[in-house]
Amino acid sequence: MSELQPILIDLIRREGPISIARYMALALGHPEHGYYMKKDPLGARGDFTTAPEISQMFGELIGLWIADLWQRAGSPAPFHLIELGPGRGTLMADALRAMGLLPGLRDAARVHLVEMSPTLKAKQEAALQDTSAQWHASLKDALKGAEGPAIVIANEFLDALPIRQLVRSGASWRERLVGVNENGNSLVPVLSPKAAPEAAMLSPALAHAPEGSIAEICPAALDLEGDLSHYLRIHGGAALFIDYGYTRSAPGDSFQALKAHDFADPFKDPGDADLTAHVDFDRLGTAGAEAGLTVHGPTTQGSFLSALGIEARAERLIKASPDRARDIEQARDRLIGKDAMGTLFKVLSLTAPNWPTPAGFAP
Repeated sequence: MSELQPILIDLIRREGPISIARYMALALGHPEHGYYMKKDPLGARGDFTTAPEISQMFGELIGLWIADLWQRAGSPAPFHLIELGPGRGTLMADALRAMGLLPGLRDAARVHLVEMSPTLKAKQEAALQDTSAQWHASLKDALKGAEGPAIVIANEFLDALPIRQLVRSGASWRERLVGVNENGNSLVPVLSPKAAPEAAMLSPALAHAPEGSIAEICPAALDLEGDLSHYLRIHGGAALFIDYGYTRSAPGDSFQALKAHDFADPFKDPGDADLTAHVDFDRLGTAGAEAGLTVHGPTTQGSFLSALGIEARAERLIKASPDRARDIEQARDRLIGKDAMGTLFKVLSLTAPNWPTPAGFAP
């Protein structure tokens, strides 16, 4: 049993079943026993590996994407470059190196990182020690008092935001909660006896979902998008979201745990495994459009990186380091392959109405 599990069991005994959103927030962010508060989850010794850790090509292409967009937007100076959930700082370090190819860009960028993990923040500080970066607890904090355009990057950030699950029951939806089993020693999913008012947040595409269907909503993602949309409409800029998810809203249970690079029971040993859910890019795009932003995509990560020139970049790296050819090719294939990350991961961009269409998306 994890150190956090008895704390949650005691909480539920006192207050009753809790939402999956609250469960996720505590399992990932509990000040003492939260998953992200006590370890570096990345790499072979961790529980998962993200695209920037697979190859420098990923971050470099994101840097070139930023450079191209900034230049076509009129080279605003200064502008705010914000990364949500920066991992070890690898993506930002690689992106800034690529951005240095365009005169004036690095000097114009004000770098902000949104991070909750003390362990990962220390890794980011080491990776970006030559950068005058600022750290924040939330996007709202990063944007507070800011002026001028912002370019926001979020790779594998939205999937870790707390979700709520609703189950179709007759003519209504009831919330799936986290309770305690009869023996009082395990956490189990239970169904609320009441209709869920959160059903009003569901996509219209789920209106006729059959009995027993599970639908997921992510209020935290919509709140973040609301803060972002308000800022971009006033000051200009763009956002780039890369994550695993689906392009059309549909019922399904995507709540999952990852531990040692394998799937685990999300209701067992909270705080010892990463908890995530697939991102509903359809809902995000609709909310962005309703907020007055221009929506680009979603497209697949494979198509996006190919459009940015990953094949050519891989060839240049191989030419410079022939002894690493196999590793470079394997990394490229992992990032864009249909049976790897290329199809599972999607890419969505939101821009201020007067900003150009970003690279990687059809005009």
